[in-house]
Amino acid sequence: MTTAAIDRIRKNIGSVFYGNPRAVDLLLIGLLARGHVLIEDVPGVGKTVLAKSLAKSIACEFSRIQLTPDLLPGDVLGVSVYNREVNEFEFKPGPIFTNILLADEINRTTPRTQSALLEAMSEEQVSIENRTFHLKRPFMVVATQNPFEFEGTYHLPENQLDRFILKVHLGYPQRSDELRILTTQPGRSLIDQLKPVISSDEIVQMQDAVPKVRLDPAIVDYIMDLTEATRKHEQLHLGLSTRGALALTAAVQASAMLHGRDHVLPDDVKELFIACCTHRVISKTYLGNGDTDATQRILQSILDRVPAPK
Repeated sequence: MTTAAIDRIRKNIGSVFYGNPRAVDLLLIGLLARGHVLIEDVPGVGKTVLAKSLAKSIACEFSRIQLTPDLLPGDVLGVSVYNREVNEFEFKPGPIFTNILLADEINRTTPRTQSALLEAMSEEQVSIENRTFHLKRPFMVVATQNPFEFEGTYHLPENQLDRFILKVHLGYPQRSDELRILTTQPGRSLIDQLKPVISSDEIVQMQDAVPKVRLDPAIVDYIMDLTEATRKHEQLHLGLSTRGALALTAAVQASAMLHGRDHVLPDDVKELFIACCTHRVISKTYLGNGDTDATQRILQSILDRVPAPK
């Protein structure tokens, strides 16, 4: 059932998103693990299409926020408005009260507004004026940022980055895919016509089943060995936190479910280690000259060096 449902979602998204299929799988892993995904890439490679087509495929509500320096927390969370007819304040929910939220160019808004997303991403709830509002499930934030534009941006702090289970790069599409895009020009109408292939309740059931995916003790030891290796690496200023190790564990369990298995393999860990950790660790090379690729090279060297269980 799960494998067939995942295949239907993949096929449905693929009918309008002609980009990297691995990015689709990573987004689904983030969704199944009840996590959030940060997409770091240049404009115009299909980030909005990917997020919206996912929401459409699973019968979920979709909201998009274009984050700018003048955006206030109330613009994201909602505000209380005085109603003269009933002589009291009424809460008007903001765009965060949805299932799939696309936070476009998250690094362009101020830290104050960025932090407004923290509680929602961690607890699936929002606290406003001494009131707590629970968000609907499934709830997922898909945030984007441009890695090559820094003017007028605000660096995401480590505690904010740690809330994202995976960091994804879409990359440019293959020549055949780009030819298909230029020929068919999939536009807004195609996405609007997209029909759901699974209900949101079924997604919630799958999310609840992810923690039950079997983790062999050897796999847990492997994750711990990789975690300790990041903390002891001479070229890393900051290693993987316990929250990061928990995120990696949830991600590999979701990956196993995505591939139709009830148990995690070492290959699940290998495939997700960099995507799960690259935004959580800080290399000394990056601090010195801003080399963003250095972190991935270091993580790959750790993967190559730490033995995987057989």
